Amino acid sequence: MSEKKTIAVVGASHRPEKWSYKAVLAYRDAGWTVYPVNRTGLEVAGLKTYLNVCDIPEASLDRVTLYLPPRFGMATLADIATKRVGEFYVNPGAESDELVARARELGLEPILACSILAVR
Repeated sequence: MSEKKTIAVVGASHRPEKWSYKAVLAYRDAGWTVYPVNRTGLEVAGLKTYLNVCDIPEASLDRVTLYLPPRFGMATLADIATKRVGEFYVNPGAESDELVARARELGLEPILACSILAVR
């Protein structure tokens, strides 16, 4: 039996109409262990949220998907880089040239695409 894959959804919203909420559902329904990250502390789709990626108990994550506007996403990159991340998705609206360049400086390889399409 294979181990469940892990994902952090950074910028996860508790509002069902938001794409980050839809990502939480899509990955959860596909059998992934989902760690919603947001600063509100509100549950997302019934899941406990984490204020910071560093608070997630896993030492490494199979995937991290970023749903924050670039100015807020920039502040999370160093923390994301502290985890051993398999894939790092930067969703539409979360990207900027500066964010991508900084992510690469930190050893992350950003995938500029909607992470929901990569659920497998």
